[in-house]
Order: sequence, then C-alpha cells, then structure tokens
Amino acid sequence: MDLADYQQLTFERRANGVLLITLNRPEKYNATDEAMHGELARVWADVSRDAETRVAVVTGAGKAFSAGGDLAMVQRLAGDSERVAHMLSEMSDMVYNIINCEKPIVSAINGVAVGAGTVVALLSDISICAEDAKIGDGHVRLGVAAGDHAAILWPLLCGMAKARYYLLTGEMLTGAEAERIGMVSKALPRDQVLDEALRIAETLATGAQPAIRLTKRALGNWLKMAGPIFDQSAAYEMLTFMGPDVLEGAAALGEKRSPVFPSANPASA
Repeated sequence: MDLADYQQLTFERRANGVLLITLNRPEKYNATDEAMHGELARVWADVSRDAETRVAVVTGAGKAFSAGGDLAMVQRLAGDSERVAHMLSEMSDMVYNIINCEKPIVSAINGVAVGAGTVVALLSDISICAEDAKIGDGHVRLGVAAGDHAAILWPLLCGMAKARYYLLTGEMLTGAEAERIGMVSKALPRDQVLDEALRIAETLATGAQPAIRLTKRALGNWLKMAGPIFDQSAAYEMLTFMGPDVLEGAAALGEKRSPVFPSANPASA
C-alpha cells in the first residue's frame, strides 16, 4: 500500500497492524470533493491487500467526521452526464470495497457525518460515535434520491420504519439517538471516541485473524444480498442529478435557506 498515493487522507501505522486513517480537509469540515471521494472509493481495496494492516480505524480531522459533499462538486455534477456516470462508478466502488475489505474497519465518528462521510461511518464493521455528533442522509434535502449506502444499510440497522422516516425527511439524528435505534455500535462523549475505537481495533488486531475476517465476510453477505437495492438507489440518485431540483437544493444549502424545488411548484404538477 503506497500511502503517498493519497493527498486528502492521512495515515498513521500503530502497533499490531492498526492503521489509523484520517479524512484531512479540516478547513472544509472534511467535506468530500472529487479528490477525496475518489480516495475514499479506492482506499479500502488497498487496505484489504496491505500485508501490514490488520485493522483500519477511520476518523476525521478537526471537529467533523465529514460534512458531506462539497457544494462546488455538487454544482459541477448537476446536469453533466459524464461526471455523473463517473460518480456512479466511484459510489459503487466505495460501498462494495468497504463490504469486501478483508480487514475489519472501525469508525471513530468524532463529529458531523453526512453524505460520503455517512457511508464510511456506518458501513464500517464497528462504529463508535460522539453522543453529540449529528448523523444524517440529506439527499432529499439536496433534491436527489437517497443513494450512496442508505437503501442497502439503514433498514438493516434500524428497521424499515425509522429508515423510511429519516431517508424521506432528511432529518439529522444525534449520536446518542443513533445508538438507541441501532445505527451505531456505541455512543460516547466526544473526547472518548477515538480512544475507544483504537482500543477495539487493538482487540481485533490481536485476535484470531482468520476467525475475525471470516466472520466479517459472512456478515457482509447480508449487505450483498441487498446489492440490487443499492444499485437501483445509486442509479436513482444519479438520475436526479440530471434534473433541476439539485441546483436549487445546493443553492439553498449554500445560502442557509429553505429550498424551493421546481418539482414542488404547483405550476409544474
């Protein structure tokens, strides 16, 4: 694994094969632009092949885990079929590479997790979250269908009723509430999150490696069975990037106001 291939992810090798991966755009609250999105899509295949790594821990630099997609990237994607097709491919790589990674992944959700950040945070095998962190899938508030990981994962974690509620409304939930409904493994005070994630990683790294990896592989089949659901939701998200609502959604987020979606205009009905 050539760590120099990455610019927006930083790496720290720790004892017993624990690899700490940090999303490193703190000035943007680790929002994902094209570069970071691409790195998050391919890093898990590299981790899986890396002989020095037994367990990966992923966290965010500064106050956030990841504040979602960079709005400038969203605006560049809107209506651009080539960019949208590329994003669809990367989105699939990100989800399936996390699922197929041979090594356990532990997320230390130290702050807000939205968009691709939520993909990594919740698809990790074990998720440790700050009690006051905000987690959400805000696709519908942006004006696009909930793709990424949500349709494949949320019903398994918290049940269909809660998944429908949060994915259709785009509401955020706290880390404490996420733990209560089964979205994350543990919720702790913020200053304990990374230490606990590293403690768990150390336990995994010093455990029976074939047993742990094969248990992960077996559990991953629950997600693989839902693969067609993910593929459909991802395609729907990219389809809605070709419509007009996403531009209004991005503008409203940037201007911190409520969106007025063209599709919700009575004249368009």
